[in-house]
Amino acid sequence: MSLHPGGTEKPKHLDIKKLLKSVLAFKSSDLHLVPGSEPQIRIDKELRALNLPILSASEIEQMAYALIEEKQKKEFEENYELDFSFELKDIGRFRANYYRTIHGIACAFRMIPLNIPTLDEYGNPPIFKELIKREKGLILVTGPTGSGKSTTLASMLHEINMTQRRHIITVEDPVEFVHKNNKSLFSQRDVGSTTKSFAAALKYALRQDPDIILIGEMRDKETIAAALTAAETGHLVFGTLHTNSAPGTINRIIDVFDGDEQPQIRAQLASSLVSIISQMLIPKKDGGMVATQEILISNPAIGNLIREDKMHQIYSQMQINQQETFMTTQNQQLMELLQEDIISKENAIRSSNRPEELLKAMENL
Repeated sequence: MSLHPGGTEKPKHLDIKKLLKSVLAFKSSDLHLVPGSEPQIRIDKELRALNLPILSASEIEQMAYALIEEKQKKEFEENYELDFSFELKDIGRFRANYYRTIHGIACAFRMIPLNIPTLDEYGNPPIFKELIKREKGLILVTGPTGSGKSTTLASMLHEINMTQRRHIITVEDPVEFVHKNNKSLFSQRDVGSTTKSFAAALKYALRQDPDIILIGEMRDKETIAAALTAAETGHLVFGTLHTNSAPGTINRIIDVFDGDEQPQIRAQLASSLVSIISQMLIPKKDGGMVATQEILISNPAIGNLIREDKMHQIYSQMQINQQETFMTTQNQQLMELLQEDIISKENAIRSSNRPEELLKAMENL
């Protein structure tokens, strides 16, 4: 599908700021600039080409370098990769990644809303407002790239900001949503420009009198260990991982560590875990996206299964007494969306972590 912002005449020269502004008009999530292709945007998970000229590597390089400083240019030319975020006045905020292909420089831009949605506006379940009242522990929001993890976490912190007086330290690579101090006090740190690494920031964060710590990505053993320690020692810690289910998230965390370290990590996780929200965005029948959120909320039974290395039983435990525990599985959410005729059966099956179980449940539809 070809799209053109505001007409059919193709401009002779593309201005990156004007291009980003026009892309927002389509309410797309991403913009891609790749040599040998016209600019493409992502709408409802699908890439769509804009009716604009095919870009050369030199044209993309010119547009890319117009957005960065000399220090960032040097970093990119040394490492062939660059992650950063930026804000264009009267246009919007973006997360960017520059990388090199065999044909030259390429860019991916993610749109970040300037106005952070509330938990209610984002359609999150009421239990989220209870989770953020915890004094300590670990809350994880997981899912694939583009599943809305950052928005869910931003909404949680925004809710805290409106209702509680807390010192919130965020460590991100790069900083996405920018929070304004309301009732809470924010200290937002950007890996690479304001701190050397996630692990370094977390090491010193405990000396900065935080109540809440957000870790943009728990990507290595050192960062995960520091997060667990912070969650155990009286801090509420939020983090993300690229995992597709709540039980799978627990396995991923433990598997990062060596075998002789795993019993201690299981014990730490059993005592500090508050909740895992495993999220995915699915196309709706009438356009747009809808989120499914598999929700695990730790309790003594879940804690014992983690401690005793019985992760295979956690999924069954999530299905017990759900009206009391407020837990839900992904397939249950998919079934609700199917019954309300919001999503197609094909997309439900494609998205499910347990398609056989879903197919069986769908027999009664």
